[in-house]
Amino acid sequence: MPRTDNRNILVTGGAGYIGSHACKALAQAGYTPIAYDNLVYGHREAVRWGPLEVADIADRARLDAVIAQYRPEAVMHFAAYAYVGESVQDPAKYYRNNVAGTLTLLEALVHHGIRHIVFSSTCATYGIPERTPIDEDHPQHPINPYGASKLMIERMLQDFDAAYALRSVSLRYFNAAGADPDGEIGEDHDPETHLIPLALQAALGQREALQVFGTDYPTPDGSCIRDYIHVTDLAQAHVQALDYLANGGVTTALNLGTGRGHSVLEVIEAARKVTGRDIPVVHTDRRPGDPPVLTAGAARAHSVLGWQPRYNNLAEILGHAWAWQCKPFDS
Repeated sequence: MPRTDNRNILVTGGAGYIGSHACKALAQAGYTPIAYDNLVYGHREAVRWGPLEVADIADRARLDAVIAQYRPEAVMHFAAYAYVGESVQDPAKYYRNNVAGTLTLLEALVHHGIRHIVFSSTCATYGIPERTPIDEDHPQHPINPYGASKLMIERMLQDFDAAYALRSVSLRYFNAAGADPDGEIGEDHDPETHLIPLALQAALGQREALQVFGTDYPTPDGSCIRDYIHVTDLAQAHVQALDYLANGGVTTALNLGTGRGHSVLEVIEAARKVTGRDIPVVHTDRRPGDPPVLTAGAARAHSVLGWQPRYNNLAEILGHAWAWQCKPFDS
């Protein structure tokens, strides 16, 4: 039978890393998250706060059926491929899934009269920064198909607002990190490309060494500096963005970050302290397109959403990630 309440939120990619944390945050805020995920990268066991619909955003018939069944009041859109290197090698995959798939989703939302969407965007839309911290007025010149696909979606959302009154908030993340403080869900990518889980896997002996790409950058220790934002804080920002739209907020794009950067070598040293273990390191060449510094200017998210990150201490982020990484060994 169709749902009759209006507290359902459709969460595309709801079985993924950030999507599953957003589902938990939604449930805590009194919503029912409807996870919609094809499980290519998502995990069935991460869906714990509402139903799971296994389907693809490119499947218009399934979208129509799921929307008709649950009648969500809004959508959070996380479903996307997100490997930068892969996007360079296979751009067709990224434009087909991220851009064309999102177009199918947006057309379905307009058809069913859904007027609010919170979109998972990225700081990769900015490309190589001209200045840091990066604010929302910084030029957007993505340097890879992944970032380009996200920027195209932001443009589609602006056009869909102008033509169809579909209002949106695009949230441009910096480096998502950490795990649920309660240990219920965490980061589990295959392949894994993020620094913190790679460092913790090296601490556990699951990989021989951690590669550090470049130690000759113009930074204090020669390694890249990034802005690490706790995934639970990201999830909370999505709920606040939903409330902002429900209260009449206009279409906008906001950065999510702490505004503070940590170098790769600094993160590794902090991980050694948190784990109490050695983390073997291999130094290798720079990766093409890696800027020396990426930090967020997030004042607009603070003023527009009233959002403030709670877990902005690197040791705390690492501690939650370490507890999650060790969980299979503790059970």
